[in-house]
Amino acid sequence: METSTDRIEREISIAASAERVWELIRRPGWWINEGEVLDQAFDPDSEVNVITHPVHGTFRVKTVALDAPRYAAFRWLGDVDGAATTLVEFWIDGADSGVTLRVSESGFDLLSVSDEERRQQVEGNTEGWRIELDAALKWALQS
Repeated sequence: METSTDRIEREISIAASAERVWELIRRPGWWINEGEVLDQAFDPDSEVNVITHPVHGTFRVKTVALDAPRYAAFRWLGDVDGAATTLVEFWIDGADSGVTLRVSESGFDLLSVSDEERRQQVEGNTEGWRIELDAALKWALQS
């Protein structure tokens, strides 16, 4: 079986309503964390938000689509205009008693980096999504 270098897909079950999980995934850059979702400021009316994390730095994130409470898509914006970036998509499937949160990050093959850098990004982000989905689970279960 060939391993894809272009797409990462992960999912997690959360015993919370779709509306509760939507409160999180509609926020650009919520996934920039170290295992705990921070209350990062964002402008819900802006197409592009600048998200600052105390450890990881500053990132520009473009909101591509929001379809409450089931789908959200964001694109990282690089430092160079027109540079290829990855697309992050979230789906919420389920009802009030519990949902499945799915994430897909795609577009790694279009990045202007070496094969080794691409491999490192895919490996790092694959582990990162495990941590970030665990953070989403913890966040959603808080009162």
